[in-house]
Amino acid sequence: MRELFQFDCAALDFGIYRIMNYKRDAIEQFITTDLPKAIAGELEQGALAEQAQAAQALESTQVGLHTAEVRSAQSPRPIPPESLVWVDWQQAYLNMLAYKERKGLKNLVILPEAPRQIVEQVPCTVVAEESVLRPQSFADRARLQEAVTHLLCRYVDKFHQTRREQWDEQTMVYRPLDKDDSNLGFRPQGVCEAKAGYVVRVPRSEQQLVEAIQRLLQEQQRLYEQENVSLPRIYFDRHLYQPLLVEMPEIAQIVPPGLRPSEAQFLRDLRDYWNVEKDKSLIGKEVFLLRNLSRGYGIGFFEERGFYPDFILWVVDQSRQRIVFLEPHGMLHAKAYIHDEKARLHERLSALAAEIGKRSGRYDASLDAFIISATPYDELYQRYDDGTWGRTKFAQKHILFPERGQAYDYIQILLGS
Repeated sequence: MRELFQFDCAALDFGIYRIMNYKRDAIEQFITTDLPKAIAGELEQGALAEQAQAAQALESTQVGLHTAEVRSAQSPRPIPPESLVWVDWQQAYLNMLAYKERKGLKNLVILPEAPRQIVEQVPCTVVAEESVLRPQSFADRARLQEAVTHLLCRYVDKFHQTRREQWDEQTMVYRPLDKDDSNLGFRPQGVCEAKAGYVVRVPRSEQQLVEAIQRLLQEQQRLYEQENVSLPRIYFDRHLYQPLLVEMPEIAQIVPPGLRPSEAQFLRDLRDYWNVEKDKSLIGKEVFLLRNLSRGYGIGFFEERGFYPDFILWVVDQSRQRIVFLEPHGMLHAKAYIHDEKARLHERLSALAAEIGKRSGRYDASLDAFIISATPYDELYQRYDDGTWGRTKFAQKHILFPERGQAYDYIQILLGS
């Protein structure tokens, strides 16, 4: 700063320099005392606070800097209400109409006031820099407009999909399951096979796995009816197709996805129980299982959002059949039961079964649902609801734990045998 004012140049004794030399003491005090205080105050409380925090993170540790970057660049945030005045809502409306036309959503009506109502009233967040959310220039405003357009287009997709799926649920009927059902006739995109099948993508470096798969394809009986570790899979003759591949996240990508550990455990437990009890407690009954694929293929239930249970189980007893939707998954982050839409699905299936039966002219089927918690009971019970539930109460609410013993066998409870 002293170099800027050039106090040390005695030859500069004219014009503005003469005035600065005359005020030298006042300027010295400003440079050495007043200016540092002002900067410190701004760094602590004012407009430079964010830069100061970033500098502090930079000076502390590399981890601190990384954390600061993640929070500022990756955290979804709502668009501040005061920034919405910079949005051209007419242009946003025209962009929504254009997107609707491109997607072919002929049965969707968008009103001119809809874009602003969506952003203001629906909980929406975006991942964007501060300059986008609080524009300070015309360039920032253009980026905000782009962010709003992107958000609205995503909302159109979600809204239309959810409403379509809700309508599907309201028009469900019973019909015989055949080979053309989407849960049986799945064909991954980009595959030109005439029949359904998996796609297993394996890195070239996994040469042993590639060779093992090629050998299995040449010996299809062994592929369908045997299990080994080279291509992890489960054989259960009550499942409606074979084989059932187990996920290999470290070395291969499987489409449709392979069985997760909780799903594989359930399948093995059900198979073991069936093999032991089919001529005892299950005599006279038939059991069938089908993996329920996700959105676009499987059967879903929709109130607030889509839920596709992992399996569909049929228990056929003479002229009646019980259809059970099963979802093995972890529950560490589950809500209280009253707010747990997945866990409470079973409560509304009785009424839904009656509606479907009336539409279909069939009254020989019932619907049920269970959650199979991959989170052990000892870890879950203190976290869930009021923290007092025993295994019996969980079972009454159709939440089971994958435990098999004399006093508690979740497969026995599930099958009602």
